[in-house]
Order: sequence, then C-alpha cells, then structure tokens
Amino acid sequence: MKISELSPEYRQPPPHAGLLTDLNRVVADVEAFDTSDSSSPEKLAADLRRLLTNLASAASSSSGLDGAFRVKVWHLGFRLWNACVDRANHSFPPSRVAVAEAEIRQAAPELLLVAGLPEDIPNASAKAASFFHRTGLVWLDLGRADLASACFEKATPLVSAADTEGDRAVLLDLNLSRARVASIAGEQALAVALLSRSKPLAAGSPEGIKALAEEYLRIGQAALATKPPDPAIDASNLLTEALDLCEKAAASPTTPTTPGSTPATSNLQVIKDQCLRFLAVERLEANDYGGTLRCISVWRTSLGLGEEHPSIGFMALRACLGSGNLAEAERELETLMANARAPDFVCVSAAEMYLASTGPDAAFKVLVALAARCRAGAAGAAVRVLKKVVETAGGGTGRARAIAELASDERVVKLFDGPANSHERNTMHALLWTCGTEHFYAKNYDIGADLIERSMLYVSRDEESRSRRTNCFRVLCLCHMALRHLDRAQEFITEAEKVEPNIHCAFLKILLQKREEDEAIKLMKTMVGYVDFNPEFLTLSIHEAVACKSVRVAIAALTFLLGLYSAGKPMSMTEAAVLRNLVALLLREPGSEAEILKYSRRAKLRMAELGMEAVCGKGTVGLCERNWFAVNAWNMAIKMAKEKKYDYCTEFFELAAELFSKGNGEDDADCLLVSKSLIMSVSAMLHTEELNKSPLSDSDLKKGIEMLSRAGKLLSASVTSDQLEDNILPFLHTMNFYRLLNRMDTSAHPQQLQLVKNFAASKACTPCHLLILEQIASQGTQPNLLVAEFLLKASITTALASHSPNYGIISAAIRRLVRLAGLQDSSGSMSDAVYDVFQQAYQIVVGLRDGEYPFEEGKWLTATAWNKSGLASRLGQRSIAIKWMKMGIDLARHFESMKQYVSGMEEYFEHFQKVTGKEPDECSQKDGAPSTSFSGSVSQPGLA
Repeated sequence: MKISELSPEYRQPPPHAGLLTDLNRVVADVEAFDTSDSSSPEKLAADLRRLLTNLASAASSSSGLDGAFRVKVWHLGFRLWNACVDRANHSFPPSRVAVAEAEIRQAAPELLLVAGLPEDIPNASAKAASFFHRTGLVWLDLGRADLASACFEKATPLVSAADTEGDRAVLLDLNLSRARVASIAGEQALAVALLSRSKPLAAGSPEGIKALAEEYLRIGQAALATKPPDPAIDASNLLTEALDLCEKAAASPTTPTTPGSTPATSNLQVIKDQCLRFLAVERLEANDYGGTLRCISVWRTSLGLGEEHPSIGFMALRACLGSGNLAEAERELETLMANARAPDFVCVSAAEMYLASTGPDAAFKVLVALAARCRAGAAGAAVRVLKKVVETAGGGTGRARAIAELASDERVVKLFDGPANSHERNTMHALLWTCGTEHFYAKNYDIGADLIERSMLYVSRDEESRSRRTNCFRVLCLCHMALRHLDRAQEFITEAEKVEPNIHCAFLKILLQKREEDEAIKLMKTMVGYVDFNPEFLTLSIHEAVACKSVRVAIAALTFLLGLYSAGKPMSMTEAAVLRNLVALLLREPGSEAEILKYSRRAKLRMAELGMEAVCGKGTVGLCERNWFAVNAWNMAIKMAKEKKYDYCTEFFELAAELFSKGNGEDDADCLLVSKSLIMSVSAMLHTEELNKSPLSDSDLKKGIEMLSRAGKLLSASVTSDQLEDNILPFLHTMNFYRLLNRMDTSAHPQQLQLVKNFAASKACTPCHLLILEQIASQGTQPNLLVAEFLLKASITTALASHSPNYGIISAAIRRLVRLAGLQDSSGSMSDAVYDVFQQAYQIVVGLRDGEYPFEEGKWLTATAWNKSGLASRLGQRSIAIKWMKMGIDLARHFESMKQYVSGMEEYFEHFQKVTGKEPDECSQKDGAPSTSFSGSVSQPGLA
C-alpha cells in the first residue's frame, strides 16, 4: 500500500498548516476587496488581529516555527502590504473605515516581526522597520500620534545597529518621525534630542541632510513664533543647525535625478532662504547684529536684482546701528529713503534710530533729506528728528552748539512757516527751551543763552506767546549776568520790560555788581513775594553775594532761604551734603556701624518725606548724591558679611535696596541692583538665623517673603533672557523664597510649586539647579512631594534638550523620581506612577549607543523593573506582574551589559504565563470575590 492510499485520518499535516491556510485566505480577501461592502475593512482587521495572536502563540510554543514556515509568513506579509498599497491608491472613500485600513496595513509589519528575520531574505530588518515606519506615518496622518509612536518604537530596535546603508536610512527616517511625534505631543526636548542623534545617520546622504534640515527648520519656526517657556528650545540654535545642514547638502555631490523628477537644488534653496529670513529676525531680537547682517547679506545675494522690500533695509539699518557701523548705517538709510516702496513713517523712524546713535552732527543732512521726501508733513518729521537729537545729545557743549546751529538754519525754520504748523512750532520751542534751561542749571551759561535765544525763532509775537517771550528774556538776562556781560544783559532787560514791566528780579545781579546792597535786599524781598518765584534764583544770588564779598546781602538771602525751607518749599541739597560729609567721617572710625546706619537711614527718611530732589538736588547732581548713599550702604553690607555680622549685613542690604529705588524712575541698572540687594538681604537673614540658632519671627518671615516677591518682579523686568543664562540671581531668589516658604505650614505647598515652575521656565535654569531644589523640597519636616516630582521631571526635560545630554544627571533624576513615585504608592505595585517613570526611561534609552546611559543606572532600572513583578506575583496580581516583566525584558534588551540575562528572563516569563494562565487575576476580581493566590506555585528569580 502506498502512502497516498492511506486514509486521511492517518496523514500528518505540516505543523501550523491550518494557521497558514487561514492567513492565506484573509490576505486573499484583502487583495480582492469590494468597496461596496463598507463593513469588510473592520472584519478583515479583526481577522488579522486574531491570526496575529495565534501566530504569536505558535511562535512562542515549544515547537516554534521552522524556517520554511517563516519564509511563507514573510511572503504573505509582503502580499498583504502590496494589497494595502493598492487599496490606498484606489482611494477607499469612507473616512470612517480609515482606521480599519490602517490596522490592516499595520498587520503586515506585525506578521514580519512575529515571524522573525529569516536568513534567506536580504535586509529583512530594514524591510520590516520600513513597513513599521510607513505605517506610523499613516497613523500620524489620521491624528493618532500614540499609535504612530508605538510603530516607530517597534521599528527602532530592528535597525538600531545601523550595520548597512539601508538600516541607516530607515533609522534616520524613524528618528525624524519620532521627533515630529514628540513635537506634536509637546515633548520638544525629546524632539531636539532625536534630531541630534540623527546627524551621524544623515552625514552620507544629501537627501537625508535635507530632510534633517527641514525638521530643524520646522521646530525652529515654531520656537521663534511661540517663544516656548523651555529655555533649552532655542530658536537660534535650531535655525542655525538647519542652515548648516543646507550648506552641507549643497556641498555634497549631486545625486542624479530620474527622468521627470525635480532637482533638489531649488527646494534646498527655498529651505536655506527660509532659514536665513527667520534667523535674521531671531538674531536681531537677540541683539546679535553681526549675525543679522550676515543673514541679510546672504539673503540679498540670493535675491539678485529683484526689488527689495523696505523691511530688509530697515532691519539692516537696525543691525548696523547696533553693531556701531555708522558708515554702513548711513548707506542703508540712504538706500531706504531712495526706495519708493518705503512709507514716510518708516523713513522717519529710521532717521530717528540713526540720529539716536550719531547725534546732531549728522542731523542736518538727514533733516534735509526728510524735508525733500516728506513734503506733506515736513515740519512734523523735523520735530521728531530734532526731538531725538536733543534727547541723545547729552550735556556736551559741542553737541549743544550743533543743535543750536541746526535749529536756526533758514531752511529748517522755513519748514515751520504757516498757521498749519503752529503745534510743531510750539513743540520745537519747548525742545530748545528745555535743553537751554538744563545747561543754565548746570552753569553752562553761554550754551544755555545760545539755545534759549535760538528757541525764540519759534515763538510768535502774538499775545498768546507773551509769557514765553518773557521767560526767554529773563533767563537770557541771568545767563549774561553770570558771564559778566552787563551790556548784553541790559539789552535783554530792556526788551523784557516791553513785554512785562514787573521783571525787576533780573536786576539783582547788576545791583550786586554796583554794590547797592540796600536796593539788592529790597529787591530780594520783592522777588520772594512773586507768584512765579523760583527759589533757584535766590540760591544763585547767595553764591553771587559770596563772590562779591557782600556779607550783608548773603545773610539776608540765607534768611529768606530758611523761611522758604520752613514753609516746606523745595530747596537745594544742603541737608544731603551735610549728611554725606558726616557719614564719610564716620567711615574712618572703626566700630561705627550703628552710627553709619543711623545717619544713612535719616538721609533715606528725609528723601521719603521731602522727595529726593528736595534733599539731594535736581538732575545728575541729585542722582549722584542719592547713589552715593546707596553704594555706601551696599559696600557696608559686603563688609559686614565678611566680618560675619549678618544682622548689620541684612539691614544695610535692605537700606541699599530702598536707596537704589529712590530715583526718578528706576532704570534697568537700578532695578537689577534693587533686586540683588533684596535677595542678598534675605540670604543674610537666613544666615543670621543659622548663626544664632533661633527661628525667624513671623514678622521677619513675612518681611522676607515681601522682599523676595518684589525682587522677583524687578528681576524679570530688568534682566533680558540672554543675560539670565549666566546670572545666578534667579536661582538664589528661588532657593531663598522656597526656604522661607518651608517655614510655613503645608498651605504654602501650592505657592512653592508655582515658584519652581516659574524658575524652570527661565533661561537661568539648569538641570543641576533643579536637582538642588529637589533635595530641599524632599527634606525637612514637611517635604513637598509635588514640587520634588515636578523638579525631577523638569531636570530630565532640560537635560534632554541640550546638545550633549548629560545622561548621568538624567539617570540620577530618574532614580529619584522612581523613589518618589514609590512613596506616593501605598498599595505596592498597583500604582501606575512608578510604571510611567519606567516607561519614560524606556523611551529615553531607545536608540542610545552602548555606554551613553550609565552602566550602573541601566542595571538598576532593569533589576528594579523585574523585581517589582515578583511583588505583584506574590500578591496575586498577574496582569501587573506581566507588565513589569515585559518592562524588565524590554529594558534589558537595550543595555549591552544586561543582554546576558534576557534569555533567562524570557524563559521565566513564558513559564510564568503557562503556570498562571488559567488562574484568576486579583486585579480583575470583583469586590467581595475570593482571591486566589498563585505565589506559592511560581518561584521568580530576582535580579541583583
């Protein structure tokens, strides 16, 4: 009898033949799809999921899958993939079945993964990874970033070795896609890290470099537009990376294009132009003027002979001025004014910026050009330009004379003719009057007289301008009196009497010159009774009386002065000068800290009562007087700190903060000094507490919190984002504030959390700073675990976002985060918090080269994950135990030092599934149902 004649029940079919038959049938159904049956995609997807489960079980069985069977599964997988491509090209219409179509497509690479990598199929790993990558892109188009990420993560280990060019190309695509998914999920730090890993992979391929440049450009554009709070996501670095990659791609040998294809050069140029445009804007915002000009130069070269937009010239002008290249700035301004497309207001703004840097020397040329350009509003443009010149001229006599010559030029004065320009005339007069009186008070009488006299060119002779003309004559008379130009002074007095007969106060200095003391005293008495009397004239009379050796007049003037002082009218800086001299003498005596503090506080109190100008004087003199007290308080605080007299140090720093903030408007430098003084004062307060070993009182605690609150506001307003990178003040501010809040009860925990969030979002933040703050948050009698958790996560994110991530810091933060999550878990391994940390750690180590992640930390991660499954198994939590076993195995596969344990772990995992497969899971039992423990039936080996 032949074998073929045996009855069917005696024939032995090949292993898993039925599974292969079912799979072949489903693939054939996919190939022969019918668009009229809208339910077929869902059914096919369900059939493929069932077959994949059965195939995975067969692969993990004792008999396993032989080589021939694996090859057949691969052939079916390729057939399924090609069928999915055909279905996609057919434009399967209903959007509701798009998810099912994507599931059918994903079944193809899943089949290849379950079947393994047959030796008979070349580049099997790259092909399987490519299928996963393209499937992930489909999920990404459907808005399912989670499923896309899962596909990319499955594919990455297949080609992570990068042994062949095919593996490198697929791995590059996977990294770029993972970066895009991370960016969509808001994990910008991980996205930048993935792009950094992709640089070696793209080095040998112009197309790969171009694709990497596009991803850098995409993230750089988003960072420039949204200004993300993460300081590690820097738009400048991202755009520069994209531009460098474009240059590398352009320098690489051009790959021959196929017929009908478009060369990559034009697309590469578009990317390069976009990089230059956005980088120029970003560099200008960051005050990197040289970088801005380089970007504009390359941009203009690529533009060729095309018409230039006015914004290019305006941006180039700003960069030239910022870099101090005034000659080039002048050429840019001329080009901008010659551009017919440039609006008038743009030209005027450009002229204002230019003159703010050059001053009045170049103002005439600019003003003439504006007058020719802005015919409709020439007077208004001239006022704006002159105002900018006056504001930036300073107190130099040379520049003041140039302003006077410019304002008195006939062509400039002619611009203000006509009734329509009355407002502009008044404004011009006010500018010159203000500048002239400033020189008058600074005793630059010749310059002040010249400016005041030129200002009268813009004062009409009507009745409305009578008071202005009178004021001009009065100041001109005083200036020439001080210069001993008595004849010239008499001329102005004569002119003033024609306008206002009651101008006798201007005769005072003439009387002093003629020694007519009785008449001078009588005139001073009359002057004090005037409504518009200026005490500054009386002060001037005192100096003049002393100079003329008229003691009697000087005494009378002092008597009138004391009467004005008693009445509370604003006076000169006499009291401040006395206090300053007293403090200066006390500085020479050792051990006089208390007295110095006493009189320094008196100066501050008098400034608060009467105002800084009343006590110290006006203008620069008054500011210098106030700054002397402030700087002296700061120096005394430093001295007290060196001598460890922290109580005095605290008070002197606090006094310095109050004095630095007493100016007429706090500029950025004052704000920075105030904030620094407040922060240092609180630091000294905490040192005093530690030195005296006595806790802070409630009032001191409240005071310290108020000081740091104010310091934080001033610090954010005075320090730019670029300056924060090298500034330790934000960290000291945050640490001191947190330590003060630690003295309070747990109601301050939310405020502590917001405090560290604000610090983590600043550019001053570093991963080391965050770990230090986490130690403070985790210690003490009332640790704030929420703050500690946030700081650890933020340190991981910040470290990942750097160009060269420090995985030592990252691993330390992960270990602390695991411990912290364990503290929050009161039910052992039931919590998902610890597992989430391990999931994050797994995403970080995927794709890392061997040795990048610290060896001991990798071993600890793997062992901890594996050992957690043992606790779950003893508690009867089968699903939890399986989850932790899988995590331990997945981590072990990515650490070279742990790969020796993988086979044993997998063997135990299979044994665990067999032994516990039919036993109920305690996690799935209903409340009140009996629990079945299988801890005694399985003994799990632990990892050390």
